[in-house]
Amino acid sequence: MKLKVCGMKYIENIQQVAALQPDYLGFIFYEKSKRNFEGIIPEFSKSIKKTGVFVNEYIEIVISLVEEYQLDAIQLHGDESVEYVTDLKNQLIERRALFIEENKHQKKQKNKQYVSENEVEIIKVFGIKDEFNFDVLKPYVAVVDFFLFDTKGKERGGNGTKFDWSVLEKYPFKKPFFLSGGIGLEDLEQIQIVLKTNLPIYGIDVNSKFEVEPGVKKIEELKEFKKEISV
Repeated sequence: MKLKVCGMKYIENIQQVAALQPDYLGFIFYEKSKRNFEGIIPEFSKSIKKTGVFVNEYIEIVISLVEEYQLDAIQLHGDESVEYVTDLKNQLIERRALFIEENKHQKKQKNKQYVSENEVEIIKVFGIKDEFNFDVLKPYVAVVDFFLFDTKGKERGGNGTKFDWSVLEKYPFKKPFFLSGGIGLEDLEQIQIVLKTNLPIYGIDVNSKFEVEPGVKKIEELKEFKKEISV
């Protein structure tokens, strides 16, 4: 089971969390968020996928930040249409192909055209409360790598509350997804129950329930959580 820790903000805390070897680290590029990221991402293991979280952002800005921070994944947390996602995906593929071609006969250097050695993953977020119409996902299935189901609330993520996971029993697709929304240590037992179903759960996404304050994660609790979901 993959672990994604989102809402990273401060260098020392980023390094501490990265030392736990989660599978994904999320950086929120949304000015209205209390966890909005600005600054330098410190070096950490390349096995950890750097994920940029965006909300209805211009594609040009998304790509610019993918290149600047060498992001491995993009999480779309807004109302992005299928057309938006398709256009973004195609532009990323074109940029990567151009970069590979330009560096084919010379030692690869990090430059403004650098995206990622691998294709950038696209995660599309949908908010759920007490019910959800899964038909709205159909057009996205072919253009995203993963869905992420979060709790529908006032804020775009980090609401600290869970939605009714039984809603997912009606999930009709094979497309893997992340489970998110107010998940903490107290949910380990329920998580184990859900993981025993046939649902294609790819990973668990955690954020606010593991914080001292917005953007500062509790290392020991994350360590315990990772150990338990890895069993």
